[in-house]
Amino acid sequence: MLVKNCFRKLVATFTAVAVLCVSTSFALAGTKDITGEITVTGQVTVNGQTAVSNATIISGSTVVTGAGSSAVISLGKIGRIEVLADSDITLNFSDISIVAILNAGKAKVANAAGVAATVTTKDTTVIADAGQADNFLVEVECSHTHVDAVAGMVTMREGTSDKQIAAGTSASAGNLAQTGCKPCLRPNSAPPVPIGGWPWLLLIAAGVAGTAVFFGGNDNESGGGTVIVSPTR
Repeated sequence: MLVKNCFRKLVATFTAVAVLCVSTSFALAGTKDITGEITVTGQVTVNGQTAVSNATIISGSTVVTGAGSSAVISLGKIGRIEVLADSDITLNFSDISIVAILNAGKAKVANAAGVAATVTTKDTTVIADAGQADNFLVEVECSHTHVDAVAGMVTMREGTSDKQIAAGTSASAGNLAQTGCKPCLRPNSAPPVPIGGWPWLLLIAAGVAGTAVFFGGNDNESGGGTVIVSPTR
């Protein structure tokens, strides 16, 4: 009986190992490493080295662009990433995914249908809809991250909160009122300027009074006084 139980346990262990090996093989077969091609304008580095156009770029590379410079990483049928001026981004990619960490600046990502694409910043993680082709822009500001969806659909995940951004719309994550940051010039992205309180009321009242005095003076000059007619001699 003891021998039989040991044999059963041995068979079960070998079966589990075999299943694990097969599952791992399928998982590895589902993805494969690919390379991209970079096109540069101006001053661009890849992993700290000066980059030139038509060079090969591998997964895990960090691309940094200088002022007035940009780089385009083409991944063939998988998609493409455009890194704009003054940006710092780390890219990981395979035949089914694009994963980027945008440390600074601005990047445009286009992914094909069936390719999962995510961009992570200090404020949020932007997740593209893998069921369709997407095109979106992510920009890291001092106080927040701004996302524009050009085509498709993306989800902006901030903590435990998710917000869907459809094509043609935008959203921001972070603290727009953070001190020490330059105000963002995007429409509806900067905190509203307060107009309440007694200083504004005084200014409005002064403006109304000045207008009344101005028009009152004009009325008097245009015939508001008494007209005297000399008698005919």
